[in-house]
Amino acid sequence: MGTIMHNQPPRSDVLAHVGTNLRTLRKEAGLSQEALAAASGISRRMIVNLESGNANISLGSLDRLAEALNTTFLKLVSNPAQESRKLQEVMWRGKNDVSQATLLGATPARQDTQLWLWSLAAGERYVADPDPEGWHEMVFVLEGTLQIDFDTESQTVTANDFTIYSSAQNYAYQNTGTGVLRFLRTVSS
Repeated sequence: MGTIMHNQPPRSDVLAHVGTNLRTLRKEAGLSQEALAAASGISRRMIVNLESGNANISLGSLDRLAEALNTTFLKLVSNPAQESRKLQEVMWRGKNDVSQATLLGATPARQDTQLWLWSLAAGERYVADPDPEGWHEMVFVLEGTLQIDFDTESQTVTANDFTIYSSAQNYAYQNTGTGVLRFLRTVSS
């Protein structure tokens, strides 16, 4: 895998989160930098530089650090002051400014994750049955405007935007626009 924030100055927001989170999680685990280096296979020098926000690291190496700390990739890279469902953090950049990977959001999963491509004609509505407790959906609108109706509120999601919510509740999708609505839907349990 490529390194996160390739060709960017040190101390990006993501690397600052990694540094703060790494230090916190390492101390909570009762590990020295040297012990974490031995457990993860990442050099102590790299860990020192990460904790100070002065290093780039591959996504695979972040996975190894998370595993050695008995935590998740998400806890290692997330802004601790921000809700983890909607992150919107650039995790990787290529040499061209157009090339990047953005972690939009995350939700816990126990067993299953499904990816769906939906399309609804103008005025079309789909009413869903609630999923079991612990299920979540992530929806990214490709084209049009999606209205999601819950029992107590409605959300409007426009093209190139997304939302994440518990699907263990009543909800419905509706195309309130005049053209075709297309969106990606990920369901996880």
